Amino acid sequence: MACDLKISKLLSHINACRSATLPGGRLKFYIGDHHAGYVWPDFARTLAGASPDMVLTDRLVLAADAAGRLNDIAAAAGARVRFENFDVREAIGGPVLAVLDRGALPSFGVIGVGAHLNGLVQRPDGWHLWVAKRAADKKLDPGKLDHLVAGGVAAGHTPFETLVKESEEEAALPAALAARARQVACFAYNMERPEGLRRDVIYAYDLVLAEDFVPQPADGEVEIFALWPLAAVFERVSSSDDFKFNVNLVLIDLFIRFGLVTGDDAAVLRAALAGD
Repeated sequence: MACDLKISKLLSHINACRSATLPGGRLKFYIGDHHAGYVWPDFARTLAGASPDMVLTDRLVLAADAAGRLNDIAAAAGARVRFENFDVREAIGGPVLAVLDRGALPSFGVIGVGAHLNGLVQRPDGWHLWVAKRAADKKLDPGKLDHLVAGGVAAGHTPFETLVKESEEEAALPAALAARARQVACFAYNMERPEGLRRDVIYAYDLVLAEDFVPQPADGEVEIFALWPLAAVFERVSSSDDFKFNVNLVLIDLFIRFGLVTGDDAAVLRAALAGD
């Protein structure tokens, strides 16, 4: 029964990240002929009122030749601003249609990309994982447990470039060391959040670190780092909501790959991670 309860909790983490039904009352948002996101009707009307380049019918369309003004229009409509641009694409790997401030992504329901790092240490008593505690003054998910390194992919950058940059900025992890990380998984989900619609794609990486390496909070986003036995991470994730919501997805994949979940349970979780 305890095992069943743990698997149910892990499934609940996955399902929580798939809480959005699309369009779910939202209107499709287009840039030219490309479907870029989803907006609530009230926000669509505000955007259309803010600029003649936004045309509202049964969808909201921004003229392709006005894509460079998307941030200005979003700001005029009251969208949240974080002063960091993300690329806007119809699909991962597709052409960049525009750039949009990170804070406005959920309001427009456009795809956001992130990179997460499993910082692993192998000791005689088994595998361990570096765990971060998010700073109490973070706007999103303050105080939650997190990965050693995780960050959003800014405009013009790749997930791997972001991982290397964030490693230095967040954990004082040298770029040459971070560059040894290898991609192990990729997850996509559509999630309703207080800030809006999250259509996220997360690239997950593993990096095996030496026992004597100790990360240092470098940019104020992390309160403290701690090295946990991987089994203890499993126990916490499978019994609580203490980790940031999307970190759970990457960790569940890690638990399967490292044999903490096996057999039919692993197959069920793997299918859920894939969205099947």
